[in-house]
Amino acid sequence: MTHGMHTDTHPPYLDGDRSWRDTATRYALLPLRVFLGVTFIYAGLDKLTDSAFMKDSGAGSIGDMMRAVKDSAAIPALVDMALNNPVAFGYAIAFGELAVGIGTLIGLFARLAALGGALISLSLWLTVSWASDPYYYGNDLAYLMAWLPLVLAGAPLLSLDAALRARRRQRVGGYR
Repeated sequence: MTHGMHTDTHPPYLDGDRSWRDTATRYALLPLRVFLGVTFIYAGLDKLTDSAFMKDSGAGSIGDMMRAVKDSAAIPALVDMALNNPVAFGYAIAFGELAVGIGTLIGLFARLAALGGALISLSLWLTVSWASDPYYYGNDLAYLMAWLPLVLAGAPLLSLDAALRARRRQRVGGYR
C-alpha cells in the first residue's frame, strides 16, 4: 500500500554514512588551505632567509633568475618591471607569500588571501614557469588552480573569518 509513497532515498541504517559524508564535505577544503598556507609561509621565509636570493645578481639571485626567464616569459613586460628593481621585487614576492600564507592558514580575509595567492601564482606562471614543456612540469599553474576553490569558498570553518562572522551575528542578535 505505501510502496509508491516512500520518499526516503536511503535506508535509515545509512544515516551515519550520510553524517560522515556531510562532515567530510564541510571540511573538504581544509587540507588544501593548510597545504597552501604552510607552503606559502615557507616560500616567503625561504626567500627572506636566503642571502643569495635577495640580490641584484649572482648565483641564485632574484635578478639573475628574472634575466634568465625574460626571453621565455609569456609577458616579458612583467619581467622588465621586476628587473627595474629586482631586490624590491624579491621582497614584495616574499612578503606577499607570507601575507597570503598566514591569511590562508588562519583564515583571516581568506578570500582576499587566496586571490593574492592566485595572482602570485599567475604572475609566476606567466614569467618563471611559462616555458615548462610540457606545461604540467611547471608547478605555478597547478598552484593557480589550487587557489581558485579558496577564492570561491573562503574559509568557512576553523578560521578567524568564521569566528568574526559568528561574533557579528551574536552582537546583532543581542540588540534585537
